[in-house]
Amino acid sequence: MDEKDLNTQYTPLNEDDFVIGEGFNIAEDEAYQSKPAKKKKRSKSHSGIKTVAWIVSIIVISVALAFGVIFVTADYLGIGFGRGKDCIIEIEKGTSVVKIAEKLEESGAVKIPILFRVYSKLKHFEGKYKYGVYEFNNELGYSGIAEMLMSEGAKADSVSVTIPEMANVDDIAKILSEAGVCDKKDFLYEVRHGDFDFDFVKEIPEESVYYRLEGYLFPETYDFYCYDSKECAHLAVFKMLSTLDERIKPYREDIKNSGYSFHEIMTMASIVELEAGGSPSEMANVAAVFFNRLKSKDFATLGSSPTRKYPYGNDRYNTYVCNGLPVGPLCSPGINSIKGTVFPTKDFDYYYFVTDASMKFYYNKTLKEHNSIIAKLKAEKNWIYED
Repeated sequence: MDEKDLNTQYTPLNEDDFVIGEGFNIAEDEAYQSKPAKKKKRSKSHSGIKTVAWIVSIIVISVALAFGVIFVTADYLGIGFGRGKDCIIEIEKGTSVVKIAEKLEESGAVKIPILFRVYSKLKHFEGKYKYGVYEFNNELGYSGIAEMLMSEGAKADSVSVTIPEMANVDDIAKILSEAGVCDKKDFLYEVRHGDFDFDFVKEIPEESVYYRLEGYLFPETYDFYCYDSKECAHLAVFKMLSTLDERIKPYREDIKNSGYSFHEIMTMASIVELEAGGSPSEMANVAAVFFNRLKSKDFATLGSSPTRKYPYGNDRYNTYVCNGLPVGPLCSPGINSIKGTVFPTKDFDYYYFVTDASMKFYYNKTLKEHNSIIAKLKAEKNWIYED
């Protein structure tokens, strides 16, 4: 390329040649480029939000830690949080610190049972707590509780008592009275008015039933204290309710999903107990029959013969008169009748049953078949009572 070509290709530019369009020139472009980027403004704002979030988080954590320290300190000292009540707990011989801590939690004296266990371990008090009955104000605090458990164990006399399946409140009152545990009047007071912090007790329709705790006093062999009628009546009832609470734990979820309330399950279980007591293998079948009747439009009543013998409540408990389930249990059902009620035999489409003199069960789908079996048993002198 020669000098002429270079001059032709690279023509000198003047200032006007830099004007590309109206309102756009180099000066303006430089001014535009010198402006701060908006992105930097957003970064500063975002950074501020993060700072505030961290500050709030620190405050929340600090408050939570402060509250935790206050709660732990209050528990150790026995201050506030619903305390200030007199209570009674029973520590049986051989009870572990774990169970003792749980009993103290139930009484309201301890809110953090694991902390009391740690305290007992660090102080080397494990194995030093005495069994017995303790009556105290639940504001003692850990040191006061530990001192009480090590020095004030009430070596009260106790007696072994068996509460049988099918026993009702009156039966149990008589058994406890004859065993020297408590007077009947003190026991009946606890049944009607005693303060027992169990969810199923709170759900009982007290205005409908004759005895509030009928059916809830679990049948078992117990060691009951017998040093003071009023206190021992309370402890006896509490122990029976605690045993029921413990024995039904594996079935809680099943009861919740059954479509029936806990009270209704216990009511049906008491009927199953009365009908099939002594025949655990038949209880799920008997429960299925009564549930079938309960769901059928052809049965206005359940028609359970033993319910006619319950001495109280009249038509409220007699299943030949009341519609559906009675207002509450009629006796104390054992664990087998409770399990049979919670898990009735599936696809068991029978509506009648009867037993012979040897307690053999006969199930039928129709009233005609049922009556035929009864006639046969009577003819054979193998009849016991009408269903």
